[in-house]
Amino acid sequence: MSTIEKTIQVDVPVSTAYDQWTQFETFPEFMEGVESVRQLDDTHLHWKAEIAGVTREWDAEIVDQTPDERVTWRALDGTKNDGTVSFADAAPGTRVTLRLEFEPEGIVEKAGDVLQIVDRRAGKDLERFKEFIEERGVETGAWRGEVNPGG
Repeated sequence: MSTIEKTIQVDVPVSTAYDQWTQFETFPEFMEGVESVRQLDDTHLHWKAEIAGVTREWDAEIVDQTPDERVTWRALDGTKNDGTVSFADAAPGTRVTLRLEFEPEGIVEKAGDVLQIVDRRAGKDLERFKEFIEERGVETGAWRGEVNPGG
């Protein structure tokens, strides 16, 4: 099991950063290797991404979501891929922290993990998220619902 944690300061209000993150279908615009994210309902997503040269698809479930605080998900199938993105007021902007837990599969992904490729990619994805939302200044949409763990 590998864990990655990355934090970035984003120069927009907490609600703007959070609202943009809830627009999962825009992820391919700033996440390297993510080909598509399709929102199936309020708590289920279908992902298609290229990981270490291999295209993978999986379903994920949002298990905890509190507006302006956090979104937590877990993969329902395929490689273990769980995480949380949290948002905190850090005037004049927002501190965004991404924590991923994943299980590399196969020799290529395990070698990539050793070389911290995924770690670097996550950091670059946060930098691109920062550029994306700061250039826009406003979110592309929002979902302000709550998802409670075990609920």
